[in-house]
Amino acid sequence: MDIPTQNRIAKLHPLVREEVAKIIHECDIALTGRAKIRITQGLRTFKEQQDLYALGRTKVNPDGKSLKKPMGNKVTNAKAGQSIHNYGFAVDMVLIIDGKNVSWNTTKDWDNDQVADWYECVKIFAKHGWEWGGNWKTFKDLPHFDKKGYNSWQKLSKLKLDKNGYVML
Repeated sequence: MDIPTQNRIAKLHPLVREEVAKIIHECDIALTGRAKIRITQGLRTFKEQQDLYALGRTKVNPDGKSLKKPMGNKVTNAKAGQSIHNYGFAVDMVLIIDGKNVSWNTTKDWDNDQVADWYECVKIFAKHGWEWGGNWKTFKDLPHFDKKGYNSWQKLSKLKLDKNGYVML
């Protein structure tokens, strides 16, 4: 597990840190080839969430920008407080190939075991009770996973915070 992933796990809600570390370890074992998993997003502040929500709406996102789409692509439908990332119960991932190249390719089988590496990780997350954003009906979010039972921002937003700023469950 690389340092950026370790740092992002350390900021997740304390209830899921150990589990996410275990999932990443299992993914790295399953991906016996050139790919390793990296957590690219974990806990996200309300300000960070609002800035992401603005992309493609009130702030130009270079990704997807065209004459027909002058503001570029929208990144999220979740406003500040409406993302499970805001509570530390969600992660986004990417595959790191050969220790340096980033890949969001969900179909590539880097270890040649007849199963796409991305889906090997999806299965491992699911085994541990995490929902995959690729299964969402609208606005599919392939890099995203959130912990079942803790994936209602409406419920989480009503809870009190502990001294470290995490919701108390």
